Amino acid sequence: MKIEINVDEHAADLHIAVTCKQLTPDVERIVATLRMLNHQLTARKDGEIHLLDIAQVIYIESVDRRCFIYTSDEMYESDFRLYELEQQLETYGFFRASKSFLIHLQNIQSLKADINRKIRVTMSNGEQIVVSRQYANELKKRLGVI
Repeated sequence: MKIEINVDEHAADLHIAVTCKQLTPDVERIVATLRMLNHQLTARKDGEIHLLDIAQVIYIESVDRRCFIYTSDEMYESDFRLYELEQQLETYGFFRASKSFLIHLQNIQSLKADINRKIRVTMSNGEQIVVSRQYANELKKRLGVI
């Protein structure tokens, strides 16, 4: 892989071009990472690649090493692992709720104390997600509840 950076004082906008012999999963992953910088996620559904605004995402779930992205009315699959999405989305208001969930803090509708110091979170789409004890106090801090 060869990386080339050209600095042009007269450039009106940032321009990124990817040149490759063929579109491989690695190239798709690079493009998906670049899109996140533009507040978009790349996800798959029905054999098509979709561009999702990060603001649309309610939560992300990892099941059997596959990540699923949920919006208010659709479910998509991501090529990224949950920990990769967590690193990339943390600055956009996403929070690790358990080993298999990332939740978008702006889409929390309500909180309820659950057994063993866990928290049951109801998201804007009505889905209930249990925040594990390990992350419960940090969630309260992030929301200003403590």
